[in-house]
Amino acid sequence: MIRNLLFVFLLIASLATTAQKTNQSPYSFFGIGEGSNPVTVEQSAMGGIGVAYSHYKYLNFTNPAAYADLKYATYSFGVLNTELTIDDGVKNETSNSTSLSYFTLALPLGSKAGVSLGIQPVSSVGYSLTNLVSDTSGTITEANIFSGEGGVSRVYGSFGIKLFKDISVGIEADFSFGSIEKSITNQIQNVSLHTKYKEDLLVRGGTVTLGVQYKKALKNKLELSAGATLKMGNNFKVTGDDYLYSFTFINGNSEFPRDTISQSRINGNYKLPLKATIGAGLGQFDKWYVGLEFESQDAIETKGLLDSSNAGFQYGISNRISLGGYYLPKVNSISSYWERITYRAGVRFEKTGLLVDGSVPYTNFTSVDDFGMSFGLGLPLKQLSSMNMGFEFGKRGSITNNLIQENYFNFRLSLSLTDTNWFKKRKID
Repeated sequence: MIRNLLFVFLLIASLATTAQKTNQSPYSFFGIGEGSNPVTVEQSAMGGIGVAYSHYKYLNFTNPAAYADLKYATYSFGVLNTELTIDDGVKNETSNSTSLSYFTLALPLGSKAGVSLGIQPVSSVGYSLTNLVSDTSGTITEANIFSGEGGVSRVYGSFGIKLFKDISVGIEADFSFGSIEKSITNQIQNVSLHTKYKEDLLVRGGTVTLGVQYKKALKNKLELSAGATLKMGNNFKVTGDDYLYSFTFINGNSEFPRDTISQSRINGNYKLPLKATIGAGLGQFDKWYVGLEFESQDAIETKGLLDSSNAGFQYGISNRISLGGYYLPKVNSISSYWERITYRAGVRFEKTGLLVDGSVPYTNFTSVDDFGMSFGLGLPLKQLSSMNMGFEFGKRGSITNNLIQENYFNFRLSLSLTDTNWFKKRKID
Protein backbone atom coordinates (compact mmCIF):
# COMPACT_ATOMS: atom_id res chain seq x y z
CA MET A 1 0.00 0.00 0.00
CA ILE A 2 2.89 2.36 0.72
CA ARG A 3 4.17 1.88 -2.83
CA ASN A 4 0.69 2.53 -4.19
CA LEU A 5 0.33 5.71 -2.15
CA LEU A 6 3.76 6.91 -3.26
CA PHE A 7 2.76 6.27 -6.86
CA VAL A 8 -0.36 8.41 -6.36
CA PHE A 9 1.63 11.31 -4.94
CA LEU A 10 4.17 11.15 -7.80
CA LEU A 11 1.42 11.07 -10.38
CA ILE A 12 -0.33 14.05 -8.81
CA ALA A 13 2.92 16.03 -8.75
CA SER A 14 3.52 15.19 -12.41
CA LEU A 15 0.01 16.21 -13.47
CA ALA A 16 0.16 19.42 -11.45
CA THR A 17 3.29 20.55 -13.29
CA THR A 18 2.24 19.52 -16.79
CA ALA A 19 -1.51 20.21 -16.87
CA GLN A 20 -2.90 22.96 -19.05
CA LYS A 21 -5.01 25.87 -17.86
CA THR A 22 -7.84 24.28 -15.88
CA ASN A 23 -10.64 26.26 -17.49
CA GLN A 24 -11.35 27.75 -20.90
CA SER A 25 -14.98 28.85 -20.38
CA PRO A 26 -16.07 32.46 -21.03
CA TYR A 27 -18.67 31.97 -18.28
CA SER A 28 -15.81 31.76 -15.76
CA PHE A 29 -15.61 35.58 -16.08
CA PHE A 30 -18.38 35.98 -13.51
CA GLY A 31 -17.78 36.06 -9.75
CA ILE A 32 -15.01 33.72 -8.56
CA GLY A 33 -15.24 31.58 -11.69
CA GLU A 34 -17.06 28.52 -12.90
CA GLY A 35 -18.12 26.34 -9.99
CA SER A 36 -17.03 22.71 -9.62
CA ASN A 37 -19.56 20.16 -8.37
CA PRO A 38 -18.09 18.23 -5.41
CA VAL A 39 -18.65 14.69 -6.71
CA THR A 40 -16.46 11.64 -7.19
CA VAL A 41 -15.91 10.08 -10.62
CA GLU A 42 -18.35 7.34 -9.62
CA GLN A 43 -21.00 9.91 -8.69
CA SER A 44 -20.49 12.03 -11.82
CA ALA A 45 -21.00 8.94 -14.00
CA MET A 46 -24.42 8.53 -12.34
CA GLY A 47 -25.57 12.07 -13.11
CA GLY A 48 -24.07 13.48 -9.91
CA ILE A 49 -26.34 11.68 -7.43
CA GLY A 50 -25.09 10.88 -3.93
CA VAL A 51 -27.21 12.43 -1.18
CA ALA A 52 -29.09 9.15 -0.56
CA TYR A 53 -26.32 6.76 -1.66
CA SER A 54 -23.61 5.11 0.44
CA HIS A 55 -21.22 2.21 -0.01
CA TYR A 56 -18.78 0.27 2.14
CA LYS A 57 -15.73 1.18 -0.01
CA TYR A 58 -16.66 4.21 -2.15
CA LEU A 59 -16.32 7.85 -1.17
CA ASN A 60 -19.21 10.31 -1.15
CA PHE A 61 -18.64 14.07 -1.49
CA THR A 62 -22.36 14.97 -1.32
CA ASN A 63 -23.46 13.66 2.06
CA PRO A 64 -21.05 13.20 5.02
CA ALA A 65 -23.53 10.80 6.65
CA ALA A 66 -22.52 8.22 4.01
CA TYR A 67 -19.19 7.61 5.79
CA ALA A 68 -21.06 5.76 8.55
CA ASP A 69 -21.19 2.78 6.14
CA LEU A 70 -17.47 2.86 5.23
CA LYS A 71 -15.73 -0.43 6.08
CA TYR A 72 -12.23 -0.03 4.58
CA ALA A 73 -9.51 2.58 4.44
CA THR A 74 -9.63 4.18 0.99
CA TYR A 75 -7.24 6.51 -0.81
CA SER A 76 -8.58 8.13 -3.96
CA PHE A 77 -7.76 10.84 -6.48
CA GLY A 78 -9.49 11.98 -9.64
CA VAL A 79 -8.45 13.71 -12.86
CA LEU A 80 -10.69 15.63 -15.27
CA ASN A 81 -10.06 16.32 -18.96
CA THR A 82 -12.48 18.64 -20.75
CA GLU A 83 -12.84 19.24 -24.47
CA LEU A 84 -14.83 22.45 -24.89
CA THR A 85 -16.38 23.84 -28.08
CA ILE A 86 -17.54 27.47 -27.85
CA ASP A 87 -20.18 28.64 -30.35
CA ASP A 88 -21.36 32.26 -30.66
CA GLY A 89 -23.64 31.60 -33.63
CA VAL A 90 -21.07 32.83 -36.17
CA LYS A 91 -18.00 30.71 -35.50
CA ASN A 92 -16.83 28.14 -32.98
CA GLU A 93 -13.56 27.37 -31.26
CA THR A 94 -12.37 24.21 -29.48
CA SER A 95 -10.03 23.99 -26.50
CA ASN A 96 -8.79 21.30 -24.14
CA SER A 97 -7.90 21.47 -20.44
CA THR A 98 -6.80 19.01 -17.75
CA SER A 99 -7.02 19.36 -13.99
CA LEU A 100 -7.02 17.43 -10.73
CA SER A 101 -10.53 16.80 -9.39
CA TYR A 102 -9.71 15.68 -5.86
CA PHE A 103 -7.31 13.87 -3.58
CA THR A 104 -8.75 12.31 -0.45
CA LEU A 105 -8.38 9.71 2.29
CA ALA A 106 -11.27 8.02 4.10
CA LEU A 107 -11.09 5.76 7.18
CA PRO A 108 -13.67 3.73 9.10
CA LEU A 109 -13.86 4.42 12.84
CA GLY A 110 -15.13 1.16 14.24
CA SER A 111 -18.17 -0.43 12.66
CA LYS A 112 -20.57 2.52 12.82
CA ALA A 113 -18.57 5.62 11.88
CA GLY A 114 -16.14 6.97 9.32
CA VAL A 115 -14.09 10.04 8.50
CA SER A 116 -12.70 11.59 5.32
CA LEU A 117 -10.08 14.29 4.66
CA GLY A 118 -9.21 15.78 1.29
CA ILE A 119 -8.75 18.65 -1.11
CA GLN A 120 -10.95 19.63 -4.08
CA PRO A 121 -11.43 22.57 -6.48
CA VAL A 122 -14.29 24.97 -5.76
CA SER A 123 -14.10 27.14 -8.87
CA SER A 124 -11.77 27.93 -11.76
CA VAL A 125 -11.17 30.99 -13.92
CA GLY A 126 -9.75 30.83 -17.43
CA TYR A 127 -11.06 33.09 -20.17
CA SER A 128 -9.83 35.43 -22.89
CA LEU A 129 -12.44 37.51 -24.72
CA THR A 130 -11.97 40.26 -27.28
CA ASN A 131 -14.49 43.00 -28.14
CA LEU A 132 -13.65 44.83 -31.39
CA VAL A 133 -15.00 48.28 -32.32
CA SER A 134 -15.20 49.29 -35.99
CA ASP A 135 -15.92 52.56 -37.79
CA THR A 136 -18.55 53.08 -40.49
CA SER A 137 -16.24 51.64 -43.13
CA GLY A 138 -15.67 48.44 -41.19
CA THR A 139 -12.11 49.26 -40.11
CA ILE A 140 -11.24 48.13 -36.58
CA THR A 141 -10.42 51.16 -34.47
CA GLU A 142 -10.45 49.81 -30.93
CA ALA A 143 -10.06 46.51 -29.07
CA ASN A 144 -11.03 45.58 -25.51
CA ILE A 145 -9.51 42.36 -24.18
CA PHE A 146 -10.98 40.63 -21.13
CA SER A 147 -8.82 37.94 -19.53
CA GLY A 148 -8.66 36.01 -16.29
CA GLU A 149 -7.05 33.02 -14.63
CA GLY A 150 -6.82 31.32 -11.25
CA GLY A 151 -9.31 29.58 -9.02
CA VAL A 152 -10.41 28.51 -5.55
CA SER A 153 -9.82 25.17 -3.80
CA ARG A 154 -10.99 23.74 -0.50
CA VAL A 155 -9.69 21.43 2.20
CA TYR A 156 -12.35 19.54 4.09
CA GLY A 157 -13.01 17.04 6.84
CA SER A 158 -16.14 14.85 6.97
CA PHE A 159 -17.51 12.63 9.72
CA GLY A 160 -20.47 10.25 9.63
CA ILE A 161 -21.95 8.01 12.32
CA LYS A 162 -24.84 5.57 12.54
CA LEU A 163 -27.21 6.75 15.26
CA PHE A 164 -29.76 3.98 14.87
CA LYS A 165 -30.07 0.86 12.74
CA ASP A 166 -31.56 2.74 9.78
CA ILE A 167 -30.40 6.34 10.36
CA SER A 168 -26.98 7.93 9.91
CA VAL A 169 -25.96 11.55 10.37
CA GLY A 170 -22.86 13.46 9.35
CA ILE A 171 -21.08 16.79 9.42
CA GLU A 172 -18.48 18.34 7.15
CA ALA A 173 -16.35 21.45 7.65
CA ASP A 174 -14.23 23.04 4.94
CA PHE A 175 -11.97 26.01 4.31
CA SER A 176 -11.69 27.51 0.82
CA PHE A 177 -8.77 29.53 -0.49
CA GLY A 178 -7.34 30.71 -3.80
CA SER A 179 -6.12 33.56 -5.98
CA ILE A 180 -7.66 35.08 -9.10
CA GLU A 181 -6.35 37.62 -11.58
CA LYS A 182 -8.73 39.51 -13.89
CA SER A 183 -7.95 42.31 -16.34
CA ILE A 184 -9.44 44.52 -19.05
CA THR A 185 -7.06 45.91 -21.69
CA ASN A 186 -7.98 48.79 -24.02
CA GLN A 187 -6.08 49.35 -27.28
CA ILE A 188 -6.89 52.17 -29.70
CA GLN A 189 -5.62 52.27 -33.27
CA ASN A 190 -2.65 54.62 -33.88
CA VAL A 191 -2.26 55.28 -30.13
CA SER A 192 1.04 54.03 -28.74
CA LEU A 193 -0.07 53.91 -25.11
CA HIS A 194 -2.61 51.28 -24.05
CA THR A 195 -4.49 51.10 -20.76
CA LYS A 196 -5.16 48.16 -18.49
CA TYR A 197 -7.34 47.63 -15.44
CA LYS A 198 -6.26 44.63 -13.36
CA GLU A 199 -7.47 42.96 -10.18
CA ASP A 200 -5.31 40.64 -8.07
CA LEU A 201 -7.66 38.84 -5.69
CA LEU A 202 -7.28 36.54 -2.70
CA VAL A 203 -10.33 34.48 -1.74
CA ARG A 204 -10.91 32.96 1.71
CA GLY A 205 -13.94 31.39 3.40
CA GLY A 206 -15.36 28.37 5.18
CA THR A 207 -18.65 26.58 5.72
CA VAL A 208 -20.32 23.59 7.36
CA THR A 209 -22.54 20.90 5.82
CA LEU A 210 -25.01 18.75 7.76
CA GLY A 211 -26.32 15.47 6.39
CA VAL A 212 -28.67 12.61 7.18
CA GLN A 213 -29.38 9.26 5.50
CA TYR A 214 -32.09 6.66 5.98
CA LYS A 215 -31.98 3.04 4.80
CA LYS A 216 -34.73 0.45 5.02
CA ALA A 217 -34.55 -3.21 3.98
CA LEU A 218 -37.55 -4.35 1.94
CA LYS A 219 -38.70 -7.68 0.53
CA ASN A 220 -36.83 -9.48 -2.28
CA LYS A 221 -33.44 -8.12 -1.11
CA LEU A 222 -34.47 -4.59 -2.03
CA GLU A 223 -33.25 -1.58 -0.07
CA LEU A 224 -34.87 1.85 0.04
CA SER A 225 -32.66 4.84 0.81
CA ALA A 226 -33.25 8.56 1.34
CA GLY A 227 -31.02 11.46 2.25
CA ALA A 228 -30.78 15.20 2.73
CA THR A 229 -28.05 17.80 3.29
CA LEU A 230 -27.93 21.44 4.28
CA LYS A 231 -24.82 23.38 3.29
CA MET A 232 -24.72 26.54 5.36
CA GLY A 233 -24.15 29.90 3.74
CA ASN A 234 -20.57 30.61 2.71
CA ASN A 235 -19.44 34.23 2.72
CA PHE A 236 -16.14 34.32 0.84
CA LYS A 237 -13.94 37.24 1.80
CA VAL A 238 -12.31 38.72 -1.32
CA THR A 239 -9.32 41.01 -0.79
CA GLY A 240 -6.55 42.33 -2.99
CA ASP A 241 -5.51 45.28 -5.13
CA ASP A 242 -6.69 46.86 -8.35
CA TYR A 243 -4.50 48.81 -10.75
CA LEU A 244 -5.18 51.13 -13.66
CA TYR A 245 -2.06 51.87 -15.68
CA SER A 246 -0.76 52.62 -19.15
CA PHE A 247 1.76 50.49 -21.03
CA THR A 248 3.37 49.79 -24.38
CA PHE A 249 4.39 46.56 -26.04
CA ILE A 250 8.06 45.67 -26.48
CA ASN A 251 9.46 42.73 -28.41
CA GLY A 252 6.06 42.02 -29.86
CA ASN A 253 4.02 40.79 -26.87
CA SER A 254 5.80 41.84 -23.66
CA GLU A 255 4.17 44.63 -21.65
CA PHE A 256 6.25 47.60 -20.55
CA PRO A 257 4.34 49.61 -17.85
CA ARG A 258 4.60 53.40 -18.17
CA ASP A 259 2.35 55.26 -15.73
CA THR A 260 0.13 54.10 -12.86
CA ILE A 261 -3.12 56.04 -13.13
CA SER A 262 -4.72 54.68 -9.96
CA GLN A 263 -4.31 51.96 -7.35
CA SER A 264 -6.59 50.92 -4.50
CA ARG A 265 -7.37 48.09 -2.09
CA ILE A 266 -10.23 45.67 -2.68
CA ASN A 267 -12.47 44.47 0.14
CA GLY A 268 -15.29 42.50 -1.39
CA ASN A 269 -17.61 39.58 -0.68
CA TYR A 270 -18.93 36.64 -2.63
CA LYS A 271 -21.86 35.21 -0.70
CA LEU A 272 -23.18 31.72 -1.37
CA PRO A 273 -26.57 31.21 0.38
CA LEU A 274 -27.70 28.02 2.10
CA LYS A 275 -27.91 25.04 -0.28
CA ALA A 276 -30.40 22.19 0.27
CA THR A 277 -30.22 18.76 -1.38
CA ILE A 278 -32.70 15.89 -1.07
CA GLY A 279 -32.92 12.53 -2.78
CA ALA A 280 -34.10 8.93 -2.69
CA GLY A 281 -33.04 5.64 -4.23
CA LEU A 282 -33.88 1.97 -4.58
CA GLY A 283 -31.60 -1.00 -5.22
CA GLN A 284 -30.08 -4.33 -4.31
CA PHE A 285 -26.81 -4.52 -2.37
CA ASP A 286 -23.82 -4.74 -4.77
CA LYS A 287 -26.19 -5.48 -7.67
CA TRP A 288 -28.01 -2.35 -8.87
CA TYR A 289 -29.15 1.05 -7.70
CA VAL A 290 -31.30 3.90 -9.09
CA GLY A 291 -31.51 7.32 -7.44
CA LEU A 292 -33.21 10.68 -7.97
CA GLU A 293 -31.85 13.92 -6.48
CA PHE A 294 -32.87 17.59 -6.29
CA GLU A 295 -30.74 20.55 -5.19
CA SER A 296 -31.66 24.21 -4.72
CA GLN A 297 -29.92 27.44 -3.68
CA ASP A 298 -30.96 31.10 -3.51
CA ALA A 299 -29.24 33.80 -5.56
CA ILE A 300 -25.53 34.50 -5.07
CA GLU A 301 -24.61 37.99 -3.86
CA THR A 302 -21.41 39.86 -4.78
CA LYS A 303 -19.86 43.09 -3.59
CA GLY A 304 -16.68 44.92 -4.53
CA LEU A 305 -15.63 42.71 -7.46
CA LEU A 306 -14.71 43.73 -11.01
CA ASP A 307 -18.00 42.49 -12.44
CA SER A 308 -20.24 43.69 -9.58
CA SER A 309 -21.31 46.83 -11.45
CA ASN A 310 -21.82 45.03 -14.77
CA ALA A 311 -25.46 45.54 -15.69
CA GLY A 312 -25.26 42.73 -18.28
CA PHE A 313 -25.70 39.94 -15.76
CA GLN A 314 -27.33 39.04 -12.47
CA TYR A 315 -27.79 36.00 -10.23
CA GLY A 316 -31.00 34.12 -9.59
CA ILE A 317 -32.12 30.92 -7.88
CA SER A 318 -30.14 27.85 -8.96
CA ASN A 319 -31.30 24.26 -8.90
CA ARG A 320 -30.32 20.83 -10.20
CA ILE A 321 -32.15 17.55 -10.77
CA SER A 322 -30.22 14.33 -11.38
CA LEU A 323 -31.23 10.76 -12.16
CA GLY A 324 -28.74 7.91 -12.26
CA GLY A 325 -27.57 4.56 -11.02
CA TYR A 326 -25.36 1.53 -11.56
CA TYR A 327 -25.52 -2.16 -12.46
CA LEU A 328 -23.05 -4.83 -11.31
CA PRO A 329 -23.69 -8.24 -12.96
CA LYS A 330 -21.88 -10.43 -10.40
CA VAL A 331 -19.63 -8.89 -7.75
CA ASN A 332 -17.75 -12.12 -6.92
CA SER A 333 -17.60 -13.72 -10.37
CA ILE A 334 -14.57 -15.96 -10.88
CA SER A 335 -15.15 -17.01 -14.49
CA SER A 336 -15.72 -13.55 -16.04
CA TYR A 337 -13.93 -10.26 -15.38
CA TRP A 338 -16.66 -8.38 -17.30
CA GLU A 339 -19.27 -9.55 -14.80
CA ARG A 340 -17.30 -7.82 -12.02
CA ILE A 341 -17.28 -4.46 -13.83
CA THR A 342 -19.69 -1.81 -12.49
CA TYR A 343 -21.68 -0.06 -15.25
CA ARG A 344 -22.98 3.44 -14.43
CA ALA A 345 -25.19 5.98 -16.22
CA GLY A 346 -27.08 9.17 -15.45
CA VAL A 347 -28.59 12.42 -16.65
CA ARG A 348 -28.48 15.90 -15.13
CA PHE A 349 -30.29 19.21 -15.72
CA GLU A 350 -29.11 22.34 -13.93
CA LYS A 351 -30.07 25.98 -13.75
CA THR A 352 -26.76 27.57 -12.78
CA GLY A 353 -28.38 30.71 -11.37
CA LEU A 354 -26.44 32.92 -13.79
CA LEU A 355 -28.61 35.27 -15.91
CA VAL A 356 -26.96 37.16 -18.77
CA ASP A 357 -28.17 39.77 -21.27
CA GLY A 358 -25.96 40.19 -24.32
CA SER A 359 -27.76 43.31 -25.63
CA VAL A 360 -28.08 46.86 -24.31
CA PRO A 361 -30.14 48.15 -22.44
CA TYR A 362 -29.95 44.94 -20.38
CA THR A 363 -33.63 44.29 -19.88
CA ASN A 364 -33.92 40.73 -21.26
CA PHE A 365 -31.87 38.28 -19.19
CA THR A 366 -31.37 34.69 -20.34
CA SER A 367 -30.76 31.84 -17.92
CA VAL A 368 -27.51 29.92 -18.44
CA ASP A 369 -28.63 26.30 -18.13
CA ASP A 370 -26.51 23.14 -18.13
CA PHE A 371 -27.57 19.70 -19.39
CA GLY A 372 -25.41 16.60 -19.28
CA MET A 373 -25.62 12.86 -19.98
CA SER A 374 -23.04 10.56 -18.45
CA PHE A 375 -21.93 6.95 -18.22
CA GLY A 376 -18.98 5.16 -16.72
CA LEU A 377 -17.17 1.97 -15.81
CA GLY A 378 -15.77 0.72 -12.52
CA LEU A 379 -12.87 -1.62 -13.30
CA PRO A 380 -11.94 -3.90 -10.37
CA LEU A 381 -8.28 -4.17 -9.42
CA LYS A 382 -6.47 -6.20 -6.76
CA GLN A 383 -8.52 -6.87 -3.63
CA LEU A 384 -11.25 -4.19 -3.42
CA SER A 385 -9.39 -1.42 -5.26
CA SER A 386 -10.75 -0.08 -8.53
CA MET A 387 -10.14 2.24 -11.46
CA ASN A 388 -13.17 4.32 -12.39
CA MET A 389 -13.84 6.06 -15.69
CA GLY A 390 -16.58 8.55 -16.44
CA PHE A 391 -17.72 10.10 -19.73
CA GLU A 392 -20.06 13.08 -19.97
CA PHE A 393 -21.55 14.91 -22.93
CA GLY A 394 -23.22 18.22 -22.19
CA LYS A 395 -24.33 21.68 -23.24
CA ARG A 396 -24.18 24.93 -21.29
CA GLY A 397 -25.81 28.21 -22.31
CA SER A 398 -27.26 29.07 -25.73
CA ILE A 399 -26.62 31.39 -28.68
CA THR A 400 -29.87 33.28 -28.14
CA ASN A 401 -29.74 36.89 -26.92
CA ASN A 402 -26.12 37.27 -28.16
CA LEU A 403 -24.85 34.69 -25.69
CA ILE A 404 -22.44 31.79 -26.06
CA GLN A 405 -23.19 28.08 -26.20
CA GLU A 406 -20.66 25.61 -24.83
CA ASN A 407 -20.66 21.97 -25.89
CA TYR A 408 -18.36 19.87 -23.73
CA PHE A 409 -17.05 16.36 -23.38
CA ASN A 410 -15.68 15.46 -19.95
CA PHE A 411 -13.48 12.45 -19.37
CA ARG A 412 -12.90 11.62 -15.72
CA LEU A 413 -10.52 9.05 -14.29
CA SER A 414 -10.01 8.02 -10.67
CA LEU A 415 -7.94 5.47 -8.83
CA SER A 416 -9.45 4.15 -5.61
CA LEU A 417 -7.01 2.16 -3.47
CA THR A 418 -8.67 0.15 -0.72
CA ASP A 419 -6.68 -1.24 2.21
CA THR A 420 -8.47 -4.18 3.84
CA ASN A 421 -5.75 -4.57 6.51
CA TRP A 422 -5.71 -1.00 7.88
CA PHE A 423 -6.72 -1.87 11.46
CA LYS A 424 -5.59 -5.48 11.55
CA LYS A 425 -2.62 -6.39 13.73
CA ARG A 426 0.23 -8.16 12.00
CA LYS A 427 0.94 -11.69 13.17
CA ILE A 428 4.47 -12.91 13.80
CA ASP A 429 5.14 -16.48 12.77
